This record gives sequence, structure tokens and C-alpha cells, in this order.
Amino acid sequence: MIRNIIFDWSGTLVDDLPAVLQASNFVLTQSGKPAMSLDEFREEFQLPFTRFYDRHTPHVPMAQLEAWFHAEFRQSQSSVVELPHARDFLEFCRAKKFRTFLLSTVHGDHFKVQCQGNGFDAFIDRPYTDVWDKRKKIHEILRENHLQPEETLFIGDMEHDIATARHGGIHSCAVLTGYNTLDQLRAAKPDLIVEHLGELKRVLLKNHFHLKPLEPDARVEPPLATVGALIFNAQNEVLMIRTHKWSGKWGIPGGKIKRGEQAEAALRREILEETGLTVTDIQFVLVQDCISSKEFYRDAHFVLLNYTCRCRAKKPSVTLNEEAQEFQWLPLAQASKINLNRPTKVLLAAVIKRKNEKRRS
Repeated sequence: MIRNIIFDWSGTLVDDLPAVLQASNFVLTQSGKPAMSLDEFREEFQLPFTRFYDRHTPHVPMAQLEAWFHAEFRQSQSSVVELPHARDFLEFCRAKKFRTFLLSTVHGDHFKVQCQGNGFDAFIDRPYTDVWDKRKKIHEILRENHLQPEETLFIGDMEHDIATARHGGIHSCAVLTGYNTLDQLRAAKPDLIVEHLGELKRVLLKNHFHLKPLEPDARVEPPLATVGALIFNAQNEVLMIRTHKWSGKWGIPGGKIKRGEQAEAALRREILEETGLTVTDIQFVLVQDCISSKEFYRDAHFVLLNYTCRCRAKKPSVTLNEEAQEFQWLPLAQASKINLNRPTKVLLAAVIKRKNEKRRS
């Protein structure tokens, strides 16, 4: 049974990636190196962060690199915000009387400043900050606080967090809300991967505070019926969104049908929740089986009902919820050439084929 939880900070409880990217790019440019895009940075950045510097700025003393980084980060950390579900999970831990700790590379001064805004320090029994290599600290934390490894869970967003948990002989959970991609986290082999802390809360409650069911469930979970749509705007561009849970690939908005809900009603609701858009002219295109897709972050069986539709507004304003990280409007032909998840590839191919057949007829 889980009784103790050790949290990472950045990418697990707070979203500081934009501020860290800005500060890191300042370091790179000051060192005579080109700045990185967000995707490049996520691919290259690793912990201990000294490895990142050794690879990209080996000619600059570490003290200078750190001075540049922290000076710039102080100017940009006003952009740091709490992640969705983080506060609720911390309150859940307090209500269930879990002992809570922080193990993070975050500078102690930055931690204090950020906590002035979010108050998360009130939920942490003991923070350990300024830790460059967490593997060198984990045994000390277990020993100092008399934590039993089999009762202790480390939650983080990077391969280094999973390696630290393994080094300490404790449980590990990876969240998709931070720096590493799904592929990177899968390679680290944590005990559990969740989309966010809200999902971890549901897992712990369902399994009576274990990461996995105490007894194998003899029941086979039936396939989940879902809806999704290719949304067109007035310029006949389609909306593409990118999510961590689909391996960072581009796809379409959509989600599960609720019991008693008609499919088109579910589609309107999901699109409104995920994009803020109201749609019209809904047309069914095809149904797909999606069984244990390696692109999706967990093993699942979906029955995908795919549609096309149009924005009601002439100048639509997209507002993404926490499920997606990025969106873009693209011409249909161009959208088919980007890094799509497989179900979206199939849908776009069917829509393009249908349009070509209409032109010929």
C-alpha cells in the first residue's frame, strides 16, 4: 500500500517549461549557440542537467552557465503556473494522510517564489531542492524520514525520475504533463504511466491505494465508444491538435460517449470542452477499430466514430483544455503530410478520397 509520495516539481506539479526554455535559450545564445525550439529542447534536455550543458556548452564554466540561467529565469518565472489536477491531488494526499516530500532540481529561491503564488509548500512535509542528481539523494531521503521502500511512490515527468525511483527501490509513476515524451518515458519503464495526476488519483482509489489491482480482474473491459471530428473553418482549413497522450502526434478533438448520450451530442460536447468551438453540419465518415495502439499512452480498445463538421463562427477562436498542447489550422492536403496518429491518417485519407470522388462525378 502506498503511504508516502515523493514529488518532482517541474512538469509534475507546476508547468515551468516555457520559463525554463526561455532561460535555457538565453544560456545557449550567450554561449554562441543557436536557440532551440520547444520540440528540440524536449528531445535534448535531460537530468542531471549538467549533461545537457556538457553536450551543448562544454566551453563555458558551469558557474557562468548557472548565473546566466538563474538571472534569466527570475525574469520569466512569472509564467510558471500550477498544472491541472495538481492542487486536487495534493489535497487528496493530505486528506488520506500520505506523507509527502519534494525531490527536485529546482533552485530553493525559485521554489519559494513560486510557492508564494500557489501555496503548494503547505502540502509538502519536507522539500529537498537544489538536487542536481536525484539518485544520489534518494537513499538519504528514505533513511532520514524512515520511509519503507515498498510503501513509497516517486512521481515525475522525466527518465531521470524513473531511474531515481529504481535506484531507491521504490515505486515509480510517470506523468505526461512535463518535459519527456511518451516514448522516452516508456523506455524508462516506470511502474505506471498516467496522463496527469487526476488519473493517478483514480487509479489509487480504484486499487485501494496500490498502483495495480490486488487481484487480477477476471472481467474483460469492453471496447470504449468514442467520437471525433475533422473540423473545417470558413477557409476550408482543418483543425489539428497535438497531445502528449498520442505520442506527441497530431490528431483531432474528440472523446468518450457518456452513457445515455447520443453520438452527435457527445461530439458537440467534446469539441466544445476541448476547443471552445461550436460546430454545425456534422456528417458521419467512417468507424475505426483502435486496439492496443502503441501510439496511445496506455493499452486500450476504442471504437472510433469519425465525422466532419464546420465551425459555426466565421472567425473561430480555439481555446484548448489541458488535454492538448498545441493546435493549427491547415489546408486538407497539407494536414495529411504532418506527423499524424494513425486513426487521423485514415480519416483524412477517407475525406480526401470522398472529395475527389465528388469532383469527378
